[in-house]
Amino acid sequence: MDLGLSNKVAVVTGGSQGIGKYAAMRMAQEGARVIIVARTQETLDQAAEEIKTSTEGIVLPLAADISDKSTPEKIVTTAIDNYGRLDILVNNAGVSMAKPFEDVSDDDWESDFELKVWGAIRLMRKSIPEMRKVGGGRIINVTNLGGKAPGASSMPTSISRAAGIAITKAMSKDLAKDNILVNTVCIGTVKSGQHERRYESLKATRPELSLDEFYTETAKARGIPLGRVAETHEAGDVITFLASDMASYLTGVAINIDGGTSPVV
Repeated sequence: MDLGLSNKVAVVTGGSQGIGKYAAMRMAQEGARVIIVARTQETLDQAAEEIKTSTEGIVLPLAADISDKSTPEKIVTTAIDNYGRLDILVNNAGVSMAKPFEDVSDDDWESDFELKVWGAIRLMRKSIPEMRKVGGGRIINVTNLGGKAPGASSMPTSISRAAGIAITKAMSKDLAKDNILVNTVCIGTVKSGQHERRYESLKATRPELSLDEFYTETAKARGIPLGRVAETHEAGDVITFLASDMASYLTGVAINIDGGTSPVV
């Protein structure tokens, strides 16, 4: 199936591992030219090589910190200088920080919003004029379930992700006239390096525990109706769909990638 991504130019932040890497891989497989952005050059280079080897696609690693105010200019300039256009932006940079309200310091609030909210805002602001030049574009914001239904001890992440969902909806209305479609994916429990680090910590007291068993226990503990943790590529596939011609009438939507976990649609 042709997704209409051939020769499109995509930027994926947080693109060196996990969901970002697999979204980049899937788009490269469909013919897009992809710029993956993360802070660590070595990890980026490894991801770029893996994507090139598995897809024979075009991928450019760019080391940059999304919370740095100068980074959006650097990213968009790299896209234009190398490929002459920008069509797709996936705002995926971010880490989970979840504490009870009274344990969240001012520094926690500021660092979380600087990365997940302000970083995305600045990059979208810089990208939109380039998308207009090519007749439209796609912006996909990666948020999570807590942004819709915050739980206890979920701050500041649930609040910054709620902001991301609201920004998505408002921007979708502002930019519809420009054929720039803005959507978000609300991530549930997906296999990732973060979970694997938890698994490695558990092995100190449970050396017999396999990674598969760990994920089975995680799915049960979190009450995932489908009974399993999502594969990383399953999130990457949905992001790629939203970036494609197949999603040409979708804007302002928030799709749960959660195996049925969320109490809200």
